[in-house]
Amino acid sequence: MTPTEISYLTFGIVLLIALIFDFGLFSKKNSHVTMRSAFYQSVFWVLISIAFCVFLFFEDGSKVATKFLTAYLMEKSLSIDNIFVFILIFSSFKIADSDTARALLIGILLAIVFRIIFIAIGIGLIERFHWILYIFGIFLVYTGYKLFFKKDEEEFNPRESKLYRFLRKYFRLTTMEPRGKYIIKRNGKVYFTILSVVVFMLAAIDIVFALDSIPTVVSIVRERADVPFSPDDVLVIYSSNIFAILGLRALFFLLKGAVNKFDFLQQGIAVVLIFIGIKMLIEFFDIHISIYISLAVIVVCLTASILYSVYHNRKMPKQIKEP
Repeated sequence: MTPTEISYLTFGIVLLIALIFDFGLFSKKNSHVTMRSAFYQSVFWVLISIAFCVFLFFEDGSKVATKFLTAYLMEKSLSIDNIFVFILIFSSFKIADSDTARALLIGILLAIVFRIIFIAIGIGLIERFHWILYIFGIFLVYTGYKLFFKKDEEEFNPRESKLYRFLRKYFRLTTMEPRGKYIIKRNGKVYFTILSVVVFMLAAIDIVFALDSIPTVVSIVRERADVPFSPDDVLVIYSSNIFAILGLRALFFLLKGAVNKFDFLQQGIAVVLIFIGIKMLIEFFDIHISIYISLAVIVVCLTASILYSVYHNRKMPKQIKEP
C-alpha cells in the first residue's frame, strides 16, 4: 500500500471509531451533558485531530500535515460561528437539555453527509472549471466584509427564518412536548415535533456555512489553481472538515454559557475570509501564497480576536460602573 492509501485507511478507521464513541459513550438518550463532560469531550476530539495531524506528518510529510492543521483551524473557527447560531435555534424553540444532545448528534451526522456531497461536487467543479475559484474568491471577500461589519441587531431569528416558514407551510407540525420523539402519530396522522424542526434547521444552517467553509479550505489546501488536486489534498479537505464537525456537539455545550464572551471572534474570522478570498484572486496574476503564511495569518487573526474579546469583556464592567 502507498502512504496515501494508508492515510485514507487510517482516516476511515479513526472516523468509524469516533462515530462509535459519539453514538455509544458521548450521546446517551435523554442524558444531560455537563460543562465538565463537554470540556473533556472537546479535548478528546482535539487530541484525535492532533494525533491524525502527527500521523500525516510521519506518513505523508510536513507539508501535508501543515495543510491539515491550517484547514482544521479554519474549519474549527468557522464551526464556532456555527455553534452560536445553533445555540440561538435551541434557545428559540426551548428544547429541553435531555433532548439537546441527541438532536445535535443527528443534525451533525446530516451535516457530515452533506459536507461529503458538497466537497465532492466542489472538487469536481474546480477540476473542470478552475476559474470558478475566482468567483469563490469574490464571494469570500464579500462575505468577510459583511461579517466584519455585522451588527448585533442583525442576529439570526430562527422563528422568522424562511426555512421555518417553509416547514410550517408544507409539513404537519405539532407544538406538543416532544419528550425525545421526532415524529408523533395522532388521529391516524403523522406530525413532526419541534425536535424534527430543529434537526432540519441545523442541517440547513450547516449547508449555508458550507458555502463559506468549503471554498476556504479548498483554497488553503490547493496552493495553485492550475494544478490538479492530489490524493493528499482531497484527503486533507475531507478530513479537516469532518474532524472539525465531529467536535461540534461537545463544543456546543462548552460554549453554551459563553455566547457573549467572544464578541470579536467574527471580526477575526472575517479578516481570514477576506485574506483567503484575496489569496484566490491574486492567483490570476500568478501570485501564490505559501501554506505556512496562510497558517500564520489564521493563527494570528483568531488568537488576536479571542484575546481582544476577553480583554473587552473584562473592561466592560469597569466602564459601566463609572459615573
